[in-house]
Amino acid sequence: MSNPNSYEKFKEDSEKTGYNVNTDKEFVEALLKSIEVNKERYGYGACPCRLASGKKEKDLDLICPCDYRDSDLNDYGACFCALYVTEDVLNGKKELKSIPDRRLKTLKAKSKESSSQNLNLGKLKVPIWRCKVCGYLCGKEKPPVKCPICKAESDRFEQIL
Repeated sequence: MSNPNSYEKFKEDSEKTGYNVNTDKEFVEALLKSIEVNKERYGYGACPCRLASGKKEKDLDLICPCDYRDSDLNDYGACFCALYVTEDVLNGKKELKSIPDRRLKTLKAKSKESSSQNLNLGKLKVPIWRCKVCGYLCGKEKPPVKCPICKAESDRFEQIL
């Protein structure tokens, strides 16, 4: 049985870093329990909605929160497993729909890129954003909704690269 405070604690911790959690408490607690099972099974908290290999170095992109969370939130209003959602989803402005798994596409692109002879390792793949309030830096397609350090809104971020 899951800890009765696990949802509330996870929600509180997520909100401190500018992320919203799905309001379906049972659903979230089942996901959190599955992440714990993966920690016991593999030694790391792989996303329960994807098949982990059991080799951490191959699954670094799947450790919750996975590398695809922010892109999925930006494009679909929720991450792949719907653990994290946007304010638009919470406020009913956006409806949750099926989210395609972008991992396969990403893995294929990485495989193709690594086999290419013209690989330029000096190029950034995502923009770099700086919080004008506290100086926090992050590499994402869009700035965070809130700064995880000072809680400044996204409009306080500037793209520096």
